[in-house]
Amino acid sequence: MKPMAHLGVGIGWRPEIADAVERLSGLDWVEVVAENVCPGHLPESLLRLRERGTRVVPHGVSLGLGGADRPDPAKLAALGERAVALGAPLVTEHIAFVRTSSPVLEAGHLLPVPRTRDALDVLCENVRIAQDALPVPLALENIAALFSWPGEELTEGQFLTELVERTGVRLLIDVANLHTNRVNRGEDPAAVLDAIPLEALAYVHVAGGIERGGVWHDTHAHPVPPVVLDLLAELRSRVEPAGVLLERDDDFPPEAELAGELAAIRAVVTAGPAAPVEAATAGSGPAGTAPGTEPGTEPGTEPGTEQGTHPGPVAESVRTRVALGQAALLSALVAGTPVPEGFDRRRIRVQARALAAKRADVVAKLAPELPVILGGPDPYRAAFLSYAKSRPMTSGYRRDALDFAEDLLIRDLPADPAARRRLTTWWRDRAGARPPRRIVRWARTLAGRAA
Repeated sequence: MKPMAHLGVGIGWRPEIADAVERLSGLDWVEVVAENVCPGHLPESLLRLRERGTRVVPHGVSLGLGGADRPDPAKLAALGERAVALGAPLVTEHIAFVRTSSPVLEAGHLLPVPRTRDALDVLCENVRIAQDALPVPLALENIAALFSWPGEELTEGQFLTELVERTGVRLLIDVANLHTNRVNRGEDPAAVLDAIPLEALAYVHVAGGIERGGVWHDTHAHPVPPVVLDLLAELRSRVEPAGVLLERDDDFPPEAELAGELAAIRAVVTAGPAAPVEAATAGSGPAGTAPGTEPGTEPGTEPGTEQGTHPGPVAESVRTRVALGQAALLSALVAGTPVPEGFDRRRIRVQARALAAKRADVVAKLAPELPVILGGPDPYRAAFLSYAKSRPMTSGYRRDALDFAEDLLIRDLPADPAARRRLTTWWRDRAGARPPRRIVRWARTLAGRAA
C-alpha cells in the first residue's frame, strides 16, 4: 500500500467558523462534509483556502456502505464530483448503514453494522463498487455507537483488518469514537489499535463528547477531553499519522479555543518518534508498498486504487439476511416497532430519542423560520417530536422539514390563524404546490388513524 501523502494538522471546515478557519495560523488542511458543498458553487472561503495551498478533503456521510443495498450510483458520482472540484487526494466515508429500502426508512445518522461474516461480505462488495466508481482513493471511518448487535462473530480489530485485506481500502481512525465504544460497548481501544493494519491509516479524527447516565455521547459540540488526547498519543506511539483533524459541528467556541485545541493536538502528534510499521515500508501486495514506490508518494487517482482480493459476488440471500436485520433495528429506532431480540432495550430507547432530537435540531437549522412561526424553540421542539413519533423519515432532512409543515397544516395547526397562514405560505413557497384542501386533510387524517 502506497504511503499516504503528508497532511499535517487540520480542522473540519464548517460555514459557522469559516472566517475563523481562514485566520488559524499553522493550519495544514481542512475536511468538508461532502453533502454540504456544491461542486459548481464552492464557498468563497474554501476557494481562498485552496488558493493558499490548503488541501481540502471531502468527507461523505450518506453513502451507507454498510447497508444491505448496493451503493447508489448517483451518490457515488456526486462524491466523486466533489473530490475533483476540490482537488482532493482522497475521499472518506463511514463503516455504517444509514437507511433501509424495505421498508423505506432513513436514520439521518450513522448506525453500526453487525460484525458478522454476512455483514462483512456485503460491506466489502459495496466498498469495491465504490472504489471502482470513485476517481480518487477511498478511506473509511470507524464510527461511534450507543449499542452492540447480538450474535457478533468478529472483534472490531478483526472486522477492520479483514476489510482492509479484502478491499485494500484505507482506514480513517477516529480516536474519539474508540473512546465512545469503550464506554458504551466495553471495547478496549488499545486492543483495536494493536489489531488493525496501521499501514492502511489515511488519517485520524479527534473530537469531543460528553457522558450522561453512563452513556458517552459523541457530540462534536464539546472540547476534546484529555482521555481522547491520550488515545491519540496511544496511536502516535504505534505509527506517525499522515494527518490529524479536529472535528467540531455545534456550539462552536471562540477562535482562540479552537486554536488552543489544535495546538494541543499538534503537541501530541509531534511528541516523539513512533514505532515503525514494517508493512508500510516493505513488501508488496495489499499490505505493503509496491516495489519502486518512493516515500511521500501521493495516493493515485485511478479508480479502484489499491484494491485487495476479489472473491465472487455476494449471494442475494446474504444481502437479504443483512437487510432483514437492519430493517428490524431501524424500524424499532424510528418507527416505534418492537426492539429485535437480543438488543439492549434501554440503549435502543436512548438511541431512538437521540435520533428524534437530532432530526428536530437539523430541521431547525435547515428551516429556521419554523421555530419562529411556531412560537419559539420550545413549542417547535414539542411539535416536531410529536410528529416524529408517527412519521419516520423516508428521505433527507429538507424533505422532512416540508413533511413536518404539511403534517401540521393537515391537522389545522398551529392553532393561531396568523401563524397558520405564515406556515402555509412557507410550505407553498418551498413545496411549489397548494396546501391540501380540507377534504384531503380529513381523508389523510382518517387514513392515519386507520393505520
